[in-house]
Amino acid sequence: MNSHFILYVQDQIRSTEFYQKVLCVEPRLNVPGMTEIELGSESVLGIMPEKSIKRLLGNSITDPEQTNGISRAELYLYVENPEEYHKRALEFGARELSSLQARDWGDQAAYSMDMDGHILAFARREQ
Repeated sequence: MNSHFILYVQDQIRSTEFYQKVLCVEPRLNVPGMTEIELGSESVLGIMPEKSIKRLLGNSITDPEQTNGISRAELYLYVENPEEYHKRALEFGARELSSLQARDWGDQAAYSMDMDGHILAFARREQ
C-alpha cells in the first residue's frame, strides 16, 4: 500500500522550501497546485495550496483559509537523528513546542509547528 499525506498550506513555495530544507529531500514533483516529497519507498508528503483543495472540493469542506494556523494535522517521522531534524525545523521557521524527550510510549520525540500550524514530530524508538 502506498500512502500520500497531503498538507494544505497557505503558500506552496514557502512550505516546499521549508520541508525540502528540513527533510533534506528534493521534491519528486513540484508544479503549481502540488508538491510531492518522498518520505520512504511507499510514503509521500503532499503540499497543496489551501485554495486548490477548496477549488477541488468546494463548499463540501470548511475553507482551509479560515483555519490557517490552527493545528490540523501531525506529521510523525521516525529518523535516526531527531535532534538534527528538529533543529533544522526551528532554523527554517518552525516554532518549538517540545524539545527531544523520552515519551511514555517508548519513543524519544521532539515537537514543533510549521508556518501553517501543522505539528511536526521527529522521533526515534528508545533502545
